[in-house]
Amino acid sequence: MTSRDAILAAVRVNQPAPAPPIPVIPLFERTSRSLLEEFQEALMSMGGKFAPALGGGGLDGLVRSLFPDAMVICSATPEVRGTRALDSSTNPAELADVDLGVVRAAFGIAETGSVWLSEEELKVNVLAYLAQHLVVLLDPTRIVGNLHQAYRDARFKTARYAVLVTGPSATADIEGVLIHGAQGVRSLTVALVPL
Repeated sequence: MTSRDAILAAVRVNQPAPAPPIPVIPLFERTSRSLLEEFQEALMSMGGKFAPALGGGGLDGLVRSLFPDAMVICSATPEVRGTRALDSSTNPAELADVDLGVVRAAFGIAETGSVWLSEEELKVNVLAYLAQHLVVLLDPTRIVGNLHQAYRDARFKTARYAVLVTGPSATADIEGVLIHGAQGVRSLTVALVPL
């Protein structure tokens, strides 16, 4: 027997015990309220807003009525027309002066009031941070109960970039002064729009 054979034989004999199976994590289902009610409450507690129901002007009219002063609008969804074209080849620096960004969320999370966005929804990832205001279209049937359910979505494993957005950017100092829009969007408005 060579030294190599002796070393490999010793390694084979001294293998660690197999790891125990990973425990199954429960989903922690809650059925006390509707997912939509819970989502709305959580989003508003984090400083987010809800758009009123669509009127006669359609989605474009609603978005423009919510932000009448928005000059530069970038829409990552075909449902709302922007004033500046946006696609995956857009240079992120070109979005530095965007007043309003419009995206469609893949899904929402009732427990936290968050919306899930990936590179597919945003087209250009910085849209969620450089725009002054963000309007998120959300299909109310695509709201999951909690983070445990959200993390089971297969897109978490396939997206190159993903973010959970909950309300506008905010920071507070030691005296409790809260400032929205410190590092990102100044406002986040969710419009419930079925697919």
